[in-house]
Amino acid sequence: MRKSEFYREARGDVDGPLHGLRVVELTTTWAGPMCGCILADLGADVVKVEPPGGEVARRAPPLLPDGALSFMQITVNRNKRSLCLDLRKPAGREILLRLVSSSDLVIENFRPGTLDRWGLGWRDLRAMKQDLVLVSISGFGQFGPQSDRAGYDPLAQAASGFLSLNGDPEGEPVKAPTFLGDDLAGLHAAVSALAALAHRDRTGEGQHVDVALLDTMLFQTPGYLTLGALGVDLPRLGNQFRIAAPAGTYACRDGRVMAGVLIDSHWRRLAALLDRPELGDDPDFATTPARIARREQVDALLGGFLATRSVAEAEEAFATEGLPLAPVRTYAEAAATAHVEEREMLQRVAVEGVAGVPIAGPAAKFSRTPTAVREGAPALGAHTDAILEALGIDASARDQLRAEGVIETRPPASRKPTR
Repeated sequence: MRKSEFYREARGDVDGPLHGLRVVELTTTWAGPMCGCILADLGADVVKVEPPGGEVARRAPPLLPDGALSFMQITVNRNKRSLCLDLRKPAGREILLRLVSSSDLVIENFRPGTLDRWGLGWRDLRAMKQDLVLVSISGFGQFGPQSDRAGYDPLAQAASGFLSLNGDPEGEPVKAPTFLGDDLAGLHAAVSALAALAHRDRTGEGQHVDVALLDTMLFQTPGYLTLGALGVDLPRLGNQFRIAAPAGTYACRDGRVMAGVLIDSHWRRLAALLDRPELGDDPDFATTPARIARREQVDALLGGFLATRSVAEAEEAFATEGLPLAPVRTYAEAAATAHVEEREMLQRVAVEGVAGVPIAGPAAKFSRTPTAVREGAPALGAHTDAILEALGIDASARDQLRAEGVIETRPPASRKPTR
């Protein structure tokens, strides 16, 4: 299917399927902002509330080549509006409660109990809007023996068992190179928020949704938790697959590929490609259990075939036979591929005056209500005046709030001169 055919009935008058949904985001770093990012990409009006000075994502390295903007800030906070508000002050809390009263959803990822101490917990927020949905994201959840502990992505990876399986079989446990626990928690939080909102639309009932990083890591992949509970041994396999062979990464003449077969019909095609067609129906190789029992042997067969070919030749050979293979790319190499461009997974937008910053686009595509990176991540407090004016707070009152340090608006970050 061509892209133009997929989008032939696209609307241009909405920002996405969640156009009209109002969200207040009280978050920091990654898991909470990722939830807000997903909802904002889908068209929701997400107001990110930050303290004076901004949250830590604005300063997290690495910075862009301009020397002023953090990769975290510009990517996960796009498509949002920024309100800078000191929630430790009574006037700041009053403004937030007024904002909540006209919103559908609140997202927060503070340590459990923090919002309650500020007078902004579930009961306080619900008093402003009975059908409100509050999504709380934390390391270990709102209840349980460890719920009061500090929780971060690597801790969830470790406590869940994930680290025990990740890495080379003879090496040390290795954390994921991405924010895996945060990403999964943000995704589960967004899905759960939409489920709670659907329930609200049917019944008029709001509710508090509890999403823990540990729980999301345990859920992905859920079968491993079941096997662990039953005492089944789970050895670390590195790039090999527990459920298939041959499968893994292999060296070609000019790079590496991930390749293998997951089903028996693919093995028969691969055997022919390896010039060993007799192995396709050989009982010692024809089934997945048989091949797993001979993992070293089938890995060597595939590895020998790929070692004599370039990555491009390997791709072509496997694609011709309908077999799975992908080059092992760097992120820089992935960013330069025609497929990533065609899928609009890199979209160039202006961020605080810097034009053409490449930002990862939304993953899901909607034929009727397309989504996009509509706006770059805002400067701290860029929308404070507009948001407060909509709440009925006039210019003189806003000036007084600034003088008291309740609100703040900062100009775009200063940058190194470009050449």
